[in-house]
Amino acid sequence: MFSLKYLASTPVEPGLMKLDAADPLGLVPRVVEVKSLTRWSQTPPAHGGLLADYSLSGELPAHKHCPFPYNPTLNHKIILWSGDISELSVDAVVHSTNESMSERSPHSDRIHFRAGRSLRDEIINEVIECRTGGVRVTQGHNLPARFIIHTVGPKYNIKYQTAAENSLHMCYRNVLQKARELNLQSLGICVINSVRRNYPPDRGAHIALRTIRRHLEQPNFSQMDAVVLAVDNADLSIYEVLLPLYFPRSSAEEAQCRWLLPSDIGGPMGEPVVADRQIRIIDNPHHSLAVDRCVGCGGGVHSGSCSGDVYVETRGDGEAVSEHIGIGEHAFSQMQGDLDQQRLLGERPAADIELVRQIQSKERYERLLRRARTEDLSEVSGIGCLYQSGVDRFGRPVIVFVGKWFRFKEIDLDKALLYLIYLLDPLVKSDYVIAYFHTLTSTANYPSFQWLKEVYNILPYKYKKNLKACYVVHPTFWTKMMTWWFTTLMAPAIKHKVHSLPGVECLYEIISRDDLEIPAFITEHDMTINGLHYFHPIQPT
Repeated sequence: MFSLKYLASTPVEPGLMKLDAADPLGLVPRVVEVKSLTRWSQTPPAHGGLLADYSLSGELPAHKHCPFPYNPTLNHKIILWSGDISELSVDAVVHSTNESMSERSPHSDRIHFRAGRSLRDEIINEVIECRTGGVRVTQGHNLPARFIIHTVGPKYNIKYQTAAENSLHMCYRNVLQKARELNLQSLGICVINSVRRNYPPDRGAHIALRTIRRHLEQPNFSQMDAVVLAVDNADLSIYEVLLPLYFPRSSAEEAQCRWLLPSDIGGPMGEPVVADRQIRIIDNPHHSLAVDRCVGCGGGVHSGSCSGDVYVETRGDGEAVSEHIGIGEHAFSQMQGDLDQQRLLGERPAADIELVRQIQSKERYERLLRRARTEDLSEVSGIGCLYQSGVDRFGRPVIVFVGKWFRFKEIDLDKALLYLIYLLDPLVKSDYVIAYFHTLTSTANYPSFQWLKEVYNILPYKYKKNLKACYVVHPTFWTKMMTWWFTTLMAPAIKHKVHSLPGVECLYEIISRDDLEIPAFITEHDMTINGLHYFHPIQPT
């Protein structure tokens, strides 16, 4: 049960509670009106050399055309807001809970506390429970919102990844469908997936944004005027990076999406699609639609003259869907043959090929290490963009990288790689951390994806395994986008180790001031944007 003691112990975000002349004690609950929030269409798009970098990098885009074209009307419906969803004055807010609707989390506690005891009574007497992926609706009671749409997000397990993604999609889909049924014009949506249920935040954000986009594109959602994405500080940076991919604010951002969007963008309504699992068990074998119908046969009963493409199913909601799957193209028809026979014929099994690749990679690194120890690298080391600066509070070496001094287009990249190996090889045999300063960098400092990918593939496993944290100081939108893109597609092993920090003093929780040696221009710039002696704690890794 909620109490004043609990309320007093609940942390309050800075700026949310302000003294009012008519209410100096803050006893009147705060209400946030939609009209006071900034629409996504009013947020200026990110500019810079991003597009040119992609076009000249030689990397092929994942999509020939952007699947989510620039649409100012849809952008005006979206609001990205970091705050307490229980304060929103909208037609309905979304409450992510558990199946018994008794979850204790900051999100649930705020909604229950403000809605009052009457919400708990309605749940106990009328709603009772909600299944995973489903939704239940209650009155808003003491909330500024008229309704509360309750939903239950899935637990995430890598073994059942597809099931978790489908369940999360159903959460967002059912929430939006319920909003349409109730003819709501404004909706506050929280982040339904939760790290408490082991769901990766970025994966959940992709499903949320593409599902919302696909539904808002439908004509029957034209009555929806505002969808407020109410996120906390932990998810804000993720949504800031991913939102332009699904709701580009300019033709330039739309063009960038061809490279930045993942190849898997879901089905027509944002639902997960797994190509290798498109042959499914129909839900009613005796249904009149459950016959071998084939698109190759014009939708009729499968005939022997067709190429063997397989048939329709009925979805869980009863709607018939045609599936056209070429047997010759399906993964089932491409199973590996007898390994002994392959060896007799001189063919290499996949396992042997992978072993050869690992040996070749190790030999290549050893050759580079020998060169790094013998060649003159003074022209690179003299730049001063990469060096060791003491240790952190756990005794781990700190590697400092100054982005402004790394002139990608002017430096000898072969020698830069050799110097990187020369400096790091003796340090990465045990735990270490990296502090990257993006302060006052420009497009001339941004390395190409091809070079980053090559360096990452050359460095052996110990570099990834023993890296305990990489702190990116003074990040920009470009940095956040590139970090997400690189760690998601090329370096997933280190993704959870990368942390964006707004200023230098944020590092002092983990690295002593005396041990952190950085150029003066970084601290000077830091003071101009953050002031003196601010404090922003981070969690040690």
